Amino acid sequence: MRIRRSVTRSFVLAFLPAISVVVVAYFGYYAVWGERGYLAFQTVEARLGDSQGQLGEVTDQNQRLEHRIALLSSPTPDPDLVEELARTELMDGAPGQVAIPRKRR
Repeated sequence: MRIRRSVTRSFVLAFLPAISVVVVAYFGYYAVWGERGYLAFQTVEARLGDSQGQLGEVTDQNQRLEHRIALLSSPTPDPDLVEELARTELMDGAPGQVAIPRKRR
């Protein structure tokens, strides 16, 4: 009886720390490798950096286009821009000139 009580007592005393270790290991694992863990956070940060770079490029393109629109929308459009657009669209020039098509950027 005494041995049985001793084993039971040892088991009960070891049960709470064992459960605690399992719970800490479970949450620790998911804190690092889980769906919203540290490694997933690093991936999201990298994607955010790429997206912010793309946003910067699109913002720059938008500003350039707004500037060109402002030049064309004024009461007297910019003659250089009008000539550039005409040459780009018509691929035509003055007599004796040769138009060389370029790739658009």
